[in-house]
Amino acid sequence: MHMSRRQWFPLPAPDVPDHLVLFDGVCVLCSRWVQFIIARDPAARFRFVAIQTPLGRNLARRFGIDAENPESNAVIVNGRACFKFDSVLAVLRELPGWRWARIVCVVPRPIRDFVYDRIARNRYRVFGRRDKCLVPAPEVMRRFLDSGAPS
Repeated sequence: MHMSRRQWFPLPAPDVPDHLVLFDGVCVLCSRWVQFIIARDPAARFRFVAIQTPLGRNLARRFGIDAENPESNAVIVNGRACFKFDSVLAVLRELPGWRWARIVCVVPRPIRDFVYDRIARNRYRVFGRRDKCLVPAPEVMRRFLDSGAPS
């Protein structure tokens, strides 16, 4: 898996809905991350879109993520798209009981991204890969945008 040398600083995304998580829908680890968020988001603020859907592909292209081999997920918070480990921290800061995770911000971004890259590079081998995108349970389906067939 090729990891780009791009700097993954937050990007403005004022026209994208806040609390939208763009994720790799065939990655078992990424799907578990989505399920983790759903279970800890009682206000149901977060919504999700798989990179493999038409909307997900468009967002990935816009944010410079390779839709065929995603090197990062993204989350939109306060009109900004965050990537790699910053996206994880941005989500955790918004979940009740997880604000303490911001302490990880003392670790410099290059080190956080190095750790993220190691996990991302090996995610399919270690955690597995699905043939199809995560199919949400009916009670949370409304939180998934563009949940039709992958493109």
